[in-house]
Amino acid sequence: MVEDSGVDELVRQWTAERSQDAEMQEVNRIKSQWLAETPTVPRQRPGIPAQRGGRGSARGLFEVDAVDPAYLAAMRKRLPGVPDELLTEVATCWQLAGAVEEAEAWWDAGISPLDQRALDYRAAGLAPSDLARRLGPLTVLEHLRRGSAAAWCVARLNRQQRP
Repeated sequence: MVEDSGVDELVRQWTAERSQDAEMQEVNRIKSQWLAETPTVPRQRPGIPAQRGGRGSARGLFEVDAVDPAYLAAMRKRLPGVPDELLTEVATCWQLAGAVEEAEAWWDAGISPLDQRALDYRAAGLAPSDLARRLGPLTVLEHLRRGSAAAWCVARLNRQQRP
């Protein structure tokens, strides 16, 4: 199990948002009335901006049409008791990173399956193996959890590799 203080809080918050006590029912009723009065905007599926092609045209977003059952199985194994609806939403984002094996490498390195920041870390140039490397007294993962920017960590790692 991954130790990340934010994961338990995220699951608690997500579960509380879906509880059906009297107060939440009233909040949901008011929210529904308010939303009925606003213009509807179609919900976009998770995606990342597409790069421009050689001809200068953009395709919009790389999108996930369906959740890969292998992702859900891997996430259920690591996060028993987390509602399937939450896992499904999170899995659609992880699929953008690539194969299940790559996601599992991030999870094995200490990133929670519920933590979408790994996609940002990956985009900045970090690999799962970098998270255990030391930058001074702390590991890269510890720096990231304390709020250091992924780009800063990448720059420091690059300086360490210079002869």
